[in-house]
Amino acid sequence: MKIVACYNVKGGIGKTATTVNLAYLAAYEGARTLVWDLDPQGAASFYFRIKPKVKKGGKGLLSGKKALDDVIKGTDYKCLDLIPSDFSYRNLDLALDDFKKSDTRLRKILKPLNKEYDYIFLDCPPSISLVSENTLIAADAIIIPTIPTTLSLRTLDQILDFCKKMGIAHDKILTFFSMVDSRKKLHKQIIENPPQNVRVLKARIPYASDIELMGVHRQPVCVFAKNSRAGKAYQALWDEFRRSY
Repeated sequence: MKIVACYNVKGGIGKTATTVNLAYLAAYEGARTLVWDLDPQGAASFYFRIKPKVKKGGKGLLSGKKALDDVIKGTDYKCLDLIPSDFSYRNLDLALDDFKKSDTRLRKILKPLNKEYDYIFLDCPPSISLVSENTLIAADAIIIPTIPTTLSLRTLDQILDFCKKMGIAHDKILTFFSMVDSRKKLHKQIIENPPQNVRVLKARIPYASDIELMGVHRQPVCVFAKNSRAGKAYQALWDEFRRSY
């Protein structure tokens, strides 16, 4: 089982779209795949047409009063399941703080799923918090979508510093350029001179209307627009990531 965290402290950079499409592509190839929508906004749950509601809430999951198996929902796609979001996730930091080893709690409760899934994708909330620490520690791979702009690169450096301070292995962190607009000179310059302090995947996700239409279709791009620029880009991203891990 490989745990993959899609993470960034910035919102609106394509984190959830990446999680949804990569998870779908993994399942499409036959890998037993689970997505845990940890963002209280519940975008991944919305895309998968599943109500963002967990009985006993996030605190019940963390305490063990509610087993993960009991809240896993099947999606419309073979081999692909979801642990929905819940608005109570906004208080997960407070719930985690009640445990002695609060930074490893998520890894502990995911461990029983080891034989049930090949991939678990964590759609992380855009924050630096105990939830963030838990997801980064639990993950075997951390994917950081990055827009090719100066401020986004600054945020990437902040995340890398945060991971270093936490003792996160540098070789499990990778990034790729998201929301790329080839008409913008700055985007081209940054892509041609990518950061050297982290592994940067070659696949790039374009700024495309098909990605925005995920909210209309409530499907991964790779379902309703497989042969579009965005669909092919996500396929390339998945192929490259899979070869890396």
